[in-house]
Amino acid sequence: MELRDKVAVITGASSGIGEAIARELSARGVKLVITARRESRLQALAADLPGPCAYLAAPIELPETPQALMDLAVSRFGRVDILVNNAGMFVAGTLETMDLEALAQMTRVNFDAVVRASYVFARGFKAQGSGAIVNVSSIGAYLSSSSVGVYSGLKHALEIFTSALRVELKGSGVRVGTIAPGTTDTEIFDHMRARGEAVRADQTPQLDPADIAAAVTFMLTQPDRANVARLLLVSSAESV
Repeated sequence: MELRDKVAVITGASSGIGEAIARELSARGVKLVITARRESRLQALAADLPGPCAYLAAPIELPETPQALMDLAVSRFGRVDILVNNAGMFVAGTLETMDLEALAQMTRVNFDAVVRASYVFARGFKAQGSGAIVNVSSIGAYLSSSSVGVYSGLKHALEIFTSALRVELKGSGVRVGTIAPGTTDTEIFDHMRARGEAVRADQTPQLDPADIAAAVTFMLTQPDRANVARLLLVSSAESV
């Protein structure tokens, strides 16, 4: 895919990996629609990007949000070519301490919303005969830990769903894949740090969000005959 003048929708774009992907793609001439909950962050990022950018501040888990994002891209730029499902949250805890409502919210954000957005955009991409969906997974999809079983399970489910969607869309001109980052320096653990909880990731060599953004660009710029179905990216010093 030649990226210049393509149109991409990026979820969870107000910080971290999503923001880095937005900066990377905008620098390559991609027109953007970005979304997250924090409107002030989105507004500041849109103003700072080198290329055209529209934004929608909305909870990604609302059923109407994916279609609203597609409609915004089409009304602003005439089409949409790329969806990057990056929005996510992290909830951990023991059997005794786990917040069950927080787990339910994580399920809505990390899996349900990604499935809904993938289907909404995949239908449009299939109809136009081209497009790309990149779902941001996690190294957690391949690991088992007693404190993060639901998070890891959701990411593993996302890997399987994305692979199945890729197979369903074979021959349609639509490429689908996941990128699974290792430990990355983002705000995802800030709520735990604010409570004074130990964050295991802080003791691990970390990737920079720009590393993930560069890998997403690699996935998107493969020739039409190639589909990066799954990309695992870890720190060169990370032990997994």
